[in-house]
Amino acid sequence: MAMRILTTMAKVYRAERLLDIESAHIDGCLYHGLSGLEFAERLLDGGARVSIPTTMNVGAIDLMHPEYFQGTKESADRARSLMKAYEAMGCRPVWTCAPYQSVQRPRLGAQIAWAESNAIVFANSVLGARTNRYGDFIDICAAITGRAPAVGLHLTEGRRGQLLFRLTDIPARLLSEDSFYPVLGYFLGARSGTKIPVIEGLPADTTEDQLKALGAAAASSGAVALFHAIEVTPEAPTASAAFHERPPEKIIDISLSDLRAALGRLSTAPDGRINVVALGSPHFSIEEFARLMPLLSYLPPHPEVEFIVCTNRIILAALEERGWSAALKSAGVQMVVDTCVVVAPLVRARSGVLMTNSGKFAHYAPGNTGLQVVFGSLEECVRSAALGRVWRDKELWHSRR
Repeated sequence: MAMRILTTMAKVYRAERLLDIESAHIDGCLYHGLSGLEFAERLLDGGARVSIPTTMNVGAIDLMHPEYFQGTKESADRARSLMKAYEAMGCRPVWTCAPYQSVQRPRLGAQIAWAESNAIVFANSVLGARTNRYGDFIDICAAITGRAPAVGLHLTEGRRGQLLFRLTDIPARLLSEDSFYPVLGYFLGARSGTKIPVIEGLPADTTEDQLKALGAAAASSGAVALFHAIEVTPEAPTASAAFHERPPEKIIDISLSDLRAALGRLSTAPDGRINVVALGSPHFSIEEFARLMPLLSYLPPHPEVEFIVCTNRIILAALEERGWSAALKSAGVQMVVDTCVVVAPLVRARSGVLMTNSGKFAHYAPGNTGLQVVFGSLEECVRSAALGRVWRDKELWHSRR
């Protein structure tokens, strides 16, 4: 059954052959309705097992903290059944949108079949692995068969950069700030669509968390599955290498004013009172927690502000080893694993404003949660949570240094 579905899709893609893959990452474990559950149970009833190492994206419920779920009991039960079905097929129950940071890092050039937009763009861009944009149902079929259609980003010719984005006169301080990267990504996604962008001007020491935030935002505002950053990402040691020795289709200069405009589009409400701060889309890394902890030590959230951080079980265990988990709980932080605010009813507030440092949260929160959204840096989020209203670093997006 899985192979029939896969070969049918291969014909749609006009693939001439299938290729072997080394790993898979599943998005179909996230409950959206009965069709997904029935499909998984049909595979399981037929004895399906994954044939390659396979991790799972977030589910629709935090299995470690089920009391956080704000939906109906029926939805929670179905979400739990779906997650168990995929686990029974041999998928690793990590329940994270960022498997690349803790459990599964494909090698450069590895052929994989990953679902979940930020995982796809990170694997392709930062790790140099090769996957197309796979979605529900196709992801598990690839994991069971160990095959994928040999088209698109699986092939060298499909990975050539197409659009050149040049950063022009961006202040050095802003380039070092984490909040710069989701804003840049949001601009790139909106301007790139399905084409492959190449970025000129990022610092050589750009971190993985910064690239993670860039890619997640670009995959939200557009359909970016691969970007190249010259002298930063593995397939772009030079501009010529990124474009496979061919000229770009178009050159787009990015100014500070362009980025300010993109920053404005990430907020749907004016600065003012906030009800929720949500961090961790993609899931928070241990390095991000290391930056959060000292801020919270003297800026605990206001009692009337929900402060939620989404991460995975492996990171949570690392926090507990360091004694940080207890400190976070004492500060009033709600730690969520296995799922996230974007895809599950976790926020208690039914109206109001959610503040986040995530471009992906900012893009999806209004439609998925019903809350308005305000985007800010990590420090702005923490200070705002302490005050109960938006606080701004007024120099951040206006400094010329």
